Amino acid sequence: MKLIWLGHSAFRIEMGSDVLLIDPFLTGNGIFEDSGMSAEAVTAGVTHIALTHGHDDHVGDTIGIAKKTGAKVIAVFELAMYLNAQGVENVDPGNPGGTIDQGGFDISFVRAVHSASTIVDGKPIYLGASCGLVVRPKQGPVIYHMGDTEIFGDMALVNEIFEPKVGLVPIGDRFTMGARTAAMACEKYFQFDTVVPIHFGTFPIIDQTPDKFVAAAKDQNVVVLKVGEELSL
Repeated sequence: MKLIWLGHSAFRIEMGSDVLLIDPFLTGNGIFEDSGMSAEAVTAGVTHIALTHGHDDHVGDTIGIAKKTGAKVIAVFELAMYLNAQGVENVDPGNPGGTIDQGGFDISFVRAVHSASTIVDGKPIYLGASCGLVVRPKQGPVIYHMGDTEIFGDMALVNEIFEPKVGLVPIGDRFTMGARTAAMACEKYFQFDTVVPIHFGTFPIIDQTPDKFVAAAKDQNVVVLKVGEELSL
């Protein structure tokens, strides 16, 4: 099982014959574009796309990838229906509290504290709840992608119910948790074996490096990935 960071909140997760992209923001993602990696390479063989919420820096290239590959798009109901109206035929909707069996893995929608919309003709369009995603492969550790969120007490329930071992944790501040609260969330609510910081360095108005988080989370096994780097799980 391999976890590959694509910058911002985007990941490629390889689980045997299943290849899952989470929040595939590639075009306009300067960290990814500067890495020298190609979108064709990181989307090759994709079977599933899962989205935490409807902001453009998370939906990213979903429509184009899904149309090209036929990958199933997993998202909250409103976002799934919006994408379906844009020509994405293979959608699999859910909502917080729900779990969907995908064969080689299942994926659960959990709460996140954040907004979710896109702008059409200058007006915001509501795209359903913002979520975290819990990925449970048939073989391999449970992964919790927190999405965009602040710290909140019900993270304790996510840990109790799913017992995630890998945390993909937003740390960039302003739109998500910053270093201090992200480190607090990991220490207070979880027993992660591995913590991967995300959602930093992409835009000038969020934290540019994970340094403050690494310092604050000194008791956690923090793994700072480079774009394209593989983490074997």
